[in-house]
Amino acid sequence: MAKVLIHHESTLWPPIDKPLRKAVKQTLSARKEAKKGEVSILLSDDSHIQQLNRHYRQQDKATNVLSFALQEGEQPASKANKRLLGDIVLAYQTVAKEAEERAIPLTQHTVHLVVHGLLHLLGYDHERSPAEAERQERQEIAILAQLGVANPYTLRDPA
Repeated sequence: MAKVLIHHESTLWPPIDKPLRKAVKQTLSARKEAKKGEVSILLSDDSHIQQLNRHYRQQDKATNVLSFALQEGEQPASKANKRLLGDIVLAYQTVAKEAEERAIPLTQHTVHLVVHGLLHLLGYDHERSPAEAERQERQEIAILAQLGVANPYTLRDPA
């Protein structure tokens, strides 16, 4: 069974743990080899995620989600420890602003970003190539459909 640790660093986030846990479990179920994975989710804010983005990606700006895999590459979880997948960090202000711009519920957008971030932890990387981006999008759309969330790519990201 998947283990999901959620920490509310920012008090701006509403109670959202249950749909996020469900999103992680559904994503891991779609990837049978990772069913027993463990992931932590940090519900943070723009200020903290900007610091992380500057430090780890050399981009001095806030972003909606960052993923930190335990190991990088196609098989991020080592054979010795397949359970520990990594961390997902979400920034409240950016996520809320994007949800508002797209006229979708905050919870729905956050669930999408958790699925997106978790796929990164599982080795997907949309920045590697257009084919990889399409592969990741197809996975996200399929997983989100199982969660009752509409295709997020019908409205493109403004960034």
